[in-house]
Amino acid sequence: MKILCVSDQIDPLVYSNSVRERFSDVEMVFCAGDLPMEYIDFIVSSLNLPTFFVFGNHNLNEFHLFHKALGESSSDSKDLLGLKSVSGGATYAGFKSLRIKTSVPKKPLLIVGASGSIRYNNGQAQYTDSGMKLRLLKLLPQLIFNKLRYGRYLDVFLAHSPPRHLQDREDPCHRGFTCFRWFLKKFQPKYMVHGHIHLYDLQEPRITQYHQTEIINVFSHYILDIPWSNT
Repeated sequence: MKILCVSDQIDPLVYSNSVRERFSDVEMVFCAGDLPMEYIDFIVSSLNLPTFFVFGNHNLNEFHLFHKALGESSSDSKDLLGLKSVSGGATYAGFKSLRIKTSVPKKPLLIVGASGSIRYNNGQAQYTDSGMKLRLLKLLPQLIFNKLRYGRYLDVFLAHSPPRHLQDREDPCHRGFTCFRWFLKKFQPKYMVHGHIHLYDLQEPRITQYHQTEIINVFSHYILDIPWSNT
């Protein structure tokens, strides 16, 4: 299963008239934040594939539409229907556990999303480490259900920020979340997809192994190829 992952900048290889031909073997799209909604809309309309996104710490014009006061995400069905139109048909994955239908019967792709960055100037979509951990803990009942029903908690953790000391930086804005290290160690997703850290040298390594998880910086664009079968 090939997944197109994008984050942090508009990539001319994606924002192109030939995007459908270039990514003809892709089955879904993950957007890891700091992207204008118009870009996500372009991807959805061009590829016509299931698309899932989280917010970063920039390009937040629509953030308030997807979150009620103090960052609580909307769960009202009418609200969600309206938000689909705002996002061009993409599904918001921030602070949610989603089960995505795949080509393999009775084997959905299990993802958890987390928007935002560490708090550095009290802006929107910025969280303390304890605040982020609390939001992840609220997903615990759904993760336990996944483990009981499918034998695993999740497959992919889709976030904007990286874990602390794993592909992050030391300036206040680009420090990762320590609680992400706890989350990965506890729930053991196969993959973590994130952005936030710009790779100006595209030869710079993108992948770090942490316990059972392959952490991937998908800055600009990256093709995640997941082996997917009944076994």
